[in-house]
Amino acid sequence: MPHIAFLSTDNLDDFFVYDELLIPHFEANGWKVSTVSWHDKSVDWSRFDYVIVRSTWDYQQHAQAFLACLETIEQSSAVLLNPLSLIKWNIEKHYLRDLDASGVPIVNTLWFSQFDEKDLYNAFDTLGCDTLVVKPVLSANADDTFKLSRDDIQTQSDHLRALFSSREFMVQPFLDCIVNEGEYSLFYFGGHYSHAIKKVPQQGDFRVQEEHGGSLYAVDADAIQQGMAQRALDAMPTPALYARVDLVRQQDQWGIMELELIELSLYFNLDDASPVKFVEAMMALHHSHTA
Repeated sequence: MPHIAFLSTDNLDDFFVYDELLIPHFEANGWKVSTVSWHDKSVDWSRFDYVIVRSTWDYQQHAQAFLACLETIEQSSAVLLNPLSLIKWNIEKHYLRDLDASGVPIVNTLWFSQFDEKDLYNAFDTLGCDTLVVKPVLSANADDTFKLSRDDIQTQSDHLRALFSSREFMVQPFLDCIVNEGEYSLFYFGGHYSHAIKKVPQQGDFRVQEEHGGSLYAVDADAIQQGMAQRALDAMPTPALYARVDLVRQQDQWGIMELELIELSLYFNLDDASPVKFVEAMMALHHSHTA
């Protein structure tokens, strides 16, 4: 009986978690599933056949310790999913540069290693916009993310400098389509399209996450959206068990906002067939490992 560990964190009280919807389908196929906190240093990871990174939603505050945990898992007999090399590639948003270099359209982005007010003022002209979005290169759940007008920079300058004085960050244009239309997320298991959702921020906000009041809707991704998402997947250094591609409309085409490969919510609650698709992808991977 294969044994899987879902890698989680200690406390998920403030989050929406849907991974429990997978467990009956794994058990129906003779698999055992345990949920284990990545903070628990007493775990013998070799007890498991696979460790799947799932709801480790505090890792960005402890990035080095998180990677050390993954290194320990990698050195055990368990198979880490997604692979450690892919997680290291994806953990900072610099991976978007790689997508861009591969010809995959991303949201227009400027990259900075230290805070300077002049750089932000210049960004309005460089990006051709009236409002900027500033966020850390290493972040999750829209933490430390700001929507800024020119006037906001002066009033928030001290706060921004305190956050980003020694922390790499990125600057993108604020896209009205995120408020007016929403952001689309396409989910892939074992390289195959599973389902899609649209995320819309609550009135007066620009963050689409549930924790910030965003609303989620199941949608059908069209062929153009799926084609764009596939281009992002094809640019990954190695294949993934699971992936989420976030798309937004930028001018006259879709642009990649994120390619999430680590602890993304997979929203199994919004597509009844998706838990079975995930389990089937995992079983196919298992067969390829044991063949």
